[in-house]
Amino acid sequence: QVQLVESGGGSVQAGGSLRLSCVASGDSYKSGCMGWFRQVSGKEEEGVAGIDSVGTASYADSVKGRFTISKDDAKNILYLQMDNLYAEDTAMYYCAADDRGGLACTYYQTEVFRYRGQGTRVTVSS
Repeated sequence: QVQLVESGGGSVQAGGSLRLSCVASGDSYKSGCMGWFRQVSGKEEEGVAGIDSVGTASYADSVKGRFTISKDDAKNILYLQMDNLYAEDTAMYYCAADDRGGLACTYYQTEVFRYRGQGTRVTVSS
């Protein structure tokens, strides 16, 4: 069983930055995938970034060049550095992880990862 707890959300003006953190419990996810997805109320979930066990990352086109996913396996923390934020980035952001084999750990699979956190809200004002 993997538990995920996000933090770091908040309110920021357009052009600003935030860093989201996700503390993970358990070890099984370390050989699998981790990532972030977001959801605007009333809309579908959207994969944002994914990372595999060796650190290979992928990003949605909408955030490429602005967001950076990284992880510290020693501290069991997943990060999402978000720079040059747009109003359209406003959403609830969720950390996700999967310990099953066979996934490519890409950003567009994050919504179907086996485990997810409770989310942290990001609000960007224009």
